[in-house]
Amino acid sequence: MVKTGKLIGWVVVLAVLGGAGIWLWQRREHRAQRPQYDAYPAQRGDLSVTIQATASVTPENRVQIKPPVSGRMEEVLVNEGDLVKQGQVLARMSSTDRAALIDAARASGPAEVARWEDIYKPAPLIAPLDGMVILRSVEPGQTITPADAVLVLSDHLILEALVDETDLAQIRLEQSVQIVLDAYPEKTIEGRVSHISYESKTVNNVTTYTVDVRAGAMPEFVRSGMTASAIFHIAKHTGVLSIPVDAVRGEPGRQQVYVPNPAGPEQPLLTRDIQTGLTDGKRMEVTVGLAEGETVLVPKLGAATPAAPAQASPFMPKFPRRGGGRSR
Repeated sequence: MVKTGKLIGWVVVLAVLGGAGIWLWQRREHRAQRPQYDAYPAQRGDLSVTIQATASVTPENRVQIKPPVSGRMEEVLVNEGDLVKQGQVLARMSSTDRAALIDAARASGPAEVARWEDIYKPAPLIAPLDGMVILRSVEPGQTITPADAVLVLSDHLILEALVDETDLAQIRLEQSVQIVLDAYPEKTIEGRVSHISYESKTVNNVTTYTVDVRAGAMPEFVRSGMTASAIFHIAKHTGVLSIPVDAVRGEPGRQQVYVPNPAGPEQPLLTRDIQTGLTDGKRMEVTVGLAEGETVLVPKLGAATPAAPAQASPFMPKFPRRGGGRSR
């Protein structure tokens, strides 16, 4: 009887320990299934909304200087990068006939050459506008034709940005734009929208519009053809209260956030109705519903949710199902 009593006692102790273990395991599983949150305080600061577009540097007016007739280039008076004025002589050329006469005169000596050069003057190539020489493709002595662009002038370098049609409604003339060149990412150039194209371009089923951005003065290191990013400033609010966008739930007009429950982390979360304003995609302005420093909760990525199915404990006793079973 004594041995039987001891055996029953051990069975009771093991049952109690097993039950406690099962209870602790279930409690741990329940905690693991609860959504996990990060806490963020509502903070004051500046919020700005921008649109970024790919762009390239190009001349606003690109003028090719071509010879009026075929012949030979006698002298070129400018180099790439030179600033020129309208009416300035850029180069001089001989027509095919003049070049033949001068070459024939050389057989008779310098005096004969000088006489024909005085009689038959070379034709000047004149700058049609104020600008910069961005291309020199010919040297003295080369044969040229009316199809050859011997010099190219640019009056002013601008930025051509390709703006997606979905963003075009937010672009306006004289809008502030930041220009960041791929070759000089540490240097920012300020500009403004000078023209918005009326005709679209479609590439790979993406419809874009060309927006011209003009800077007050392009730095000397800027070259035609450089690639860049154009950052259009859409809106900016200063000193506003904001929270992470991921904390906001619902639709405009019916938005809420989760806030901690003062009764403790094990208690259900509380919701707070809020009204929002500007957002930059990462943070959202809160106009009504929160005070500075109040905490909002953002679900952790990959955290378990209450809907996740619970797994059975390997130590839990298995009981036969009642009802719904298939009889043999």
